[in-house]
Amino acid sequence: MTNDVRTPRRHAPAVFAAAAVILTGVAACGDDPFSFEWDDRPKTRVLYSLARPELNLPSGFNFYMATAVAIEAPTATGTWDVALHTRLDELVLLPPGALGVDSRARIAALEGLTLDDVTEAPADTALYVAEDAVPVREGTTYVVRTGQRACSFGTRGVSYAKLEATEIDVANGVLTFRVVTNPVCNDRNLVPPN
Repeated sequence: MTNDVRTPRRHAPAVFAAAAVILTGVAACGDDPFSFEWDDRPKTRVLYSLARPELNLPSGFNFYMATAVAIEAPTATGTWDVALHTRLDELVLLPPGALGVDSRARIAALEGLTLDDVTEAPADTALYVAEDAVPVREGTTYVVRTGQRACSFGTRGVSYAKLEATEIDVANGVLTFRVVTNPVCNDRNLVPPN
């Protein structure tokens, strides 16, 4: 008669040996299995103002996914971190809270700094705007703390990103910008580690 309790134990040393070989192989290659590789080359993206008459233009932006989102889409709730709008003859960025949407997303405007100048998201939470419009201006880099998302090992957290306007077209309600996002949860660095 076979003892079912002992059968899994017989295989345990083989499983541990296989795991050790795999981890040793990864470590031998110089790769950290827990590190995140990320690209800090800016991506150029375009958003359209919510004030434009056309519906379903991408007015929101999800920084973690680096994708534009149509705010009017039924599935858009909770998928965007900022929206573009026109107010008082200027383009503005709106965090979800400015439109009554509950989110941890926030925006900080760092005047006089270029995208390359900003290497870390500010730790001072007072610099971040949660419910007000933030004017889009040349010569300013914006740091965005994203809404909460799923992270590694079943946890939840936020990401940080930086953006810089390259073309501000108020008349047509179009913003072209460069963006870099750190994919690591809760890490304020905006340049990858060496």
